[in-house]
Formats: sequence, C-alpha cells, structure tokens
Amino acid sequence: MALPKLDSPTYETELPSTGEKIKYRPFLIKEQKLLLLAQENNNQEDTFRAIGQLITACTFDKIDAQKSPIFDIEYLFLRIRGKSVGEKVKVKVTCPDDKKTQVPVKINLEDVNVQIDLNHSNELDISDKIKMIMKYPVLGDVAKASGSESTQVFDILHQCIHEVHDGDTIYHRVDMTDSDLTEFVDSFTGSQFEMVTEFFETMPKLRHVVDITNPKTKVKSEVIIEGLDSFLV
Repeated sequence: MALPKLDSPTYETELPSTGEKIKYRPFLIKEQKLLLLAQENNNQEDTFRAIGQLITACTFDKIDAQKSPIFDIEYLFLRIRGKSVGEKVKVKVTCPDDKKTQVPVKINLEDVNVQIDLNHSNELDISDKIKMIMKYPVLGDVAKASGSESTQVFDILHQCIHEVHDGDTIYHRVDMTDSDLTEFVDSFTGSQFEMVTEFFETMPKLRHVVDITNPKTKVKSEVIIEGLDSFLV
C-alpha cells in the first residue's frame, strides 16, 4: 500500500526585477540533500547548479534559474530557505577596524532585500557614437567565472554585453565572436572601462546592513553583507 503524499505550504513574493508575484514552496529533503552534497564538494559550479534546480522546482517551474537575473535568484533562494529551515541565521562578520576579528550576527532573512540604485542604468554611452546595452549576470555566468578576480570580471563582462550600437547599426551578442568581443573590450580606455565597472557595482544586489562592536577594541562599525555566499550557512 502506497504511503500518503505530503502537501507543502505555498507562499507568495514579488520578483525584485519586475514586481511580478511568484508562488513558491519550501524545499524538500531530496532537494536539500543535493545542495548539501554540492557544497560538501566545494565546487562553485555544482553548488550554483543545485541552487538553480532547487529554485526552479520550488517555484513550480515558473522561474528558469539559468535565465533570470542573479539578484532575483539570490532573493528567491533566501525566501525559500527561510520557509524551509528557518528565517533566523547566524553569520560571522569581520570587524572592519582590525580586519580580522569575527563577530557572530543573527539575521532574519525576511529583513534581507535587493537594494536598487535609482541612478543605475544598463545603457552605457561609451563614446559619442557607440552605446552598449547590458544584461544582468545569470546564475550560469557567475558559476562559470573562474581564475583571479580581474579574470572573473572580464568573463562575466563578455556574457553581459547584450548589444553594441554603432550609430544606426546594432550588433547582437549572438552574432559576435569571442575574439571580436575580446578585441572590442581590450580597446576600451580607462574611463570607458570604469563605466562598465560602475554598471556591476550599482546593479541591484542582495544587501543587508548590520551594526557590530569589535569585542577586542570596542569599536562600533556598520557592515554591509551582500551576495548569496554570505547567507549560505
């Protein structure tokens, strides 16, 4: 005789990128096991793949984690994680005054949101004639980025250039070869590359501010916690 099937509660939230209402459920033990196994292997690509599969399943296939902006995925994961194993988490924060002392901080995941810079734009006028239209990184872009920090920046940049406008001529990413794109990016001036850097620095991010006190120096500081890795505990 087959055992009864268990029903999961359903919740609703809004996507930071569009405001669209999305239904979701807590993750199941089978999904949690896949995530834990990936984390134990200490492989970033496997961990991000497991997170993507979990989010797609828990949003009833509404969200394609490989196509949605990374900040939507991070936000949804925290909401799902909170309803699955508890909304209170303890993270360790490094005190900025001595850059070594770590302080445990309790955070309610419901208080963590995506912060949006009103001055941010995905259209970059890099010269009088040339404009770039950027797309936001997706889970796969971040998972595949490897090497040094500067190398990762260039890897992700190549994936996020959506269009290049040269006057009335539009070049689409699917029509660009990797070598042509590399040559194009390598021809940036320092100020033009700063525009690109600013795009990534000001794009919507999962971010939370905490107040801490260094127990050794008694110095009080305000610390910004951002990115999914900070909450994967």
